Amino acid sequence: MANITVLLREDLDNIGGRGDVVKVKAGYARNYLLPQKFATLATKGNVKQIEREREALLKRAAVERSTAESQRDQMASISLAFERKAGEGGTLFGSVTSMDIAEALQAKGYETDRRKIVMKDAIKETGEFTVKVKLHRDVTLDIPVTVTAEGGEADAEKSVKKGRKAKAETDESNPDAGSASNASAEAVEGETPEA
Repeated sequence: MANITVLLREDLDNIGGRGDVVKVKAGYARNYLLPQKFATLATKGNVKQIEREREALLKRAAVERSTAESQRDQMASISLAFERKAGEGGTLFGSVTSMDIAEALQAKGYETDRRKIVMKDAIKETGEFTVKVKLHRDVTLDIPVTVTAEGGEADAEKSVKKGRKAKAETDESNPDAGSASNASAEAVEGETPEA
């Protein structure tokens, strides 16, 4: 397959950063990079224009990096806490996703794109976790995330006890229901098949 040389206008994972001149597959460039304006062709005719553009992109990248570093310093003390419904053993009925983390950061006044939140999988159990936020290609921030069961563990035990107590009260208030079920069980056991 043929490769072509392009100048990247955006940071692309596994390919390169903004301003880099890289070789990629011709089809990838033709069908994705060029139409999306993520890159321009690096031909002999526009080498000078590409160099000027590359310098401008590198300057813009340096400004963005310094902005990202200052944002990281501002966000260094942030920690997030989520309360979710959980079953026994701390397994969540739902999960905490990158969208939830982005919304929590937005509630604290930090606008972050959810695609910049690096999570291998959604959080599906209670506990303490660390989530990476990619503020820039070279600048990341580790945010501690705590996930607890809704109402706390003590309240969960109380609700189980309340449920058992309510069932016992129901059985006590309707004593005939228990004896009727016992009588029907005895009747079934006492029957013999007719020959």
